[in-house]
Amino acid sequence: MFIPAIKGQGTEEQHEKWLPMAYKMQIIGCYAQTELGHGSNVQGLETTATFDPQTDEFVIHSPTLTSSKWWPGGLGKVSTHAVVYARLITGGQDHGVHGFIVQLRSLDDHSPLPGITVGDIGMKFGSGAYNSMDNGLLRFDHVRIPRNQMLMRVSQVSREGKFVQSDVPRQLVYGTMVYVRQTIVSDASCALARAVCIATRYSAVRRQFGSQNGGPETQVIDYKTQQSRLFPLLASAYAFRFVGEWLKWLYADVTQRLQANDFSTLPEAHACTAGLKSMTTSVTADAIEECRKLCGGHGYLSNSGLPELFAVYIPTCTYEGDNVVLLLQVARFLMKTVSQLGSGKKPVGTTAYMGRAEHLMQCRCEVERAEDWLKPSVILEAFEARAFRMSIACAKNLSKFSNPEDGFSELSPDLLEAAIAHCQLIVVSKYIEKLQQDIPGKGVKRQLKILCNVYALHLLHKHLGDFVTTSCITPKQGALANEQLRLLYSQVRPNAITLVDAFNYTDHYLGSVLGCYNGNVYQRLYEEAWKDPLNDTVVPDGYLEYVWPILKQHIRTARL
Repeated sequence: MFIPAIKGQGTEEQHEKWLPMAYKMQIIGCYAQTELGHGSNVQGLETTATFDPQTDEFVIHSPTLTSSKWWPGGLGKVSTHAVVYARLITGGQDHGVHGFIVQLRSLDDHSPLPGITVGDIGMKFGSGAYNSMDNGLLRFDHVRIPRNQMLMRVSQVSREGKFVQSDVPRQLVYGTMVYVRQTIVSDASCALARAVCIATRYSAVRRQFGSQNGGPETQVIDYKTQQSRLFPLLASAYAFRFVGEWLKWLYADVTQRLQANDFSTLPEAHACTAGLKSMTTSVTADAIEECRKLCGGHGYLSNSGLPELFAVYIPTCTYEGDNVVLLLQVARFLMKTVSQLGSGKKPVGTTAYMGRAEHLMQCRCEVERAEDWLKPSVILEAFEARAFRMSIACAKNLSKFSNPEDGFSELSPDLLEAAIAHCQLIVVSKYIEKLQQDIPGKGVKRQLKILCNVYALHLLHKHLGDFVTTSCITPKQGALANEQLRLLYSQVRPNAITLVDAFNYTDHYLGSVLGCYNGNVYQRLYEEAWKDPLNDTVVPDGYLEYVWPILKQHIRTARL
């Protein structure tokens, strides 16, 4: 995030000075925002940057223990520079949080510069996992930097110490977040696909129960209980892949508009990427753990690849925006959009469906048979109506409070559900849009349609209460959706292995004995066991000191 922050928030002069050095790795940067006492609440950051007009410098200072920067990746041992977020103070006035480029370590011997205390925050969850990242702590003791090292595209401080807000909207800082979060969504697809690939391949190899007259046992993947847990995750991996591709286009479009000083789509893009980051990472983290369970006891082995993948992945639910906080941001955006519906201002982008308010409040699902749920228009309308009606219900309940913030706090669980419904609609709609494109191979398109329907109907089944209580569908139509979903699992089964092979992951990349391409799982499990250091000796170290005395009854128990 060091380079995107400078690109998005720095001036042309700052681009020319800092970006070439960063690109060439002549300096190594990190993004120092999160503090020991504040993470998601960026406005509550305590680090200060006080302008000294006598020397034309900013004085960066950590006034409290909780103002210590805490968690920035690359900070602990490697970074030479940081974009530091601090409260800008000029003439005794606090102008809120701004970014500053600060050198942390000498470029000659890498030692910390005067006034800077820096180190690693210590071990994290898992054995290897995210411990390869040197997440750091950082404190400043009145560290001075030149005035021109404040990122000044959005706001400036003059030589005299006057604070000036530029014509560029402050929302420009969203640009960095939009970029980072769209990459996180793409990464979610990759991590989920890895876990699903391992679980699907192993489910086809593993046999359990069901043998008749000495015949082979049943492949675990043939059990409906396994399919109902595994195949929706497979469908989700594809769905996240397609929405990730769309987000790359969205970021490119927003960037192009920003260069032309068009900031109109930035708030919507920010809300969209925030919501999708939250939803996809939460689903993926839970799905990796579910895949481990789907692999039975062997899934708990490190060499299954799943425990390590889980430990490496789960920080994404917190970094670059806590997932619950991000959904509340989406909810605020939705409530604002709803409040503007009567003003003649048309909703755009992912909220365009709200422009059909009257229809979505009145429409009724026309499903009469299970196969009716295979129609994209039926699925899309159900998801649109559910999302819209949940937002409208929240807006109506908010209007009953004299203080909107009290209402938002009181209704936050309902607002979270409305935000999730909106985000799920985005993924479903982008998947359906993908299927309308020219996809080579009739068989390929058919399989993608099946997975699309699995993804949508699984969500409908999971959130059936929302669909029924908002009168989008009837309980009977919900039962028909579930009936169709079971039929779809049978259609996924013959091509399940091909669908995960299509991710094109090598055995080296998967790092899993259970997910090996050739399916020779048991031989590899046996070979891996003998590589364990505990098997370097036949008689274990400590046998004579601890085990032998017990066996020979040379240890007496206390008579208490």
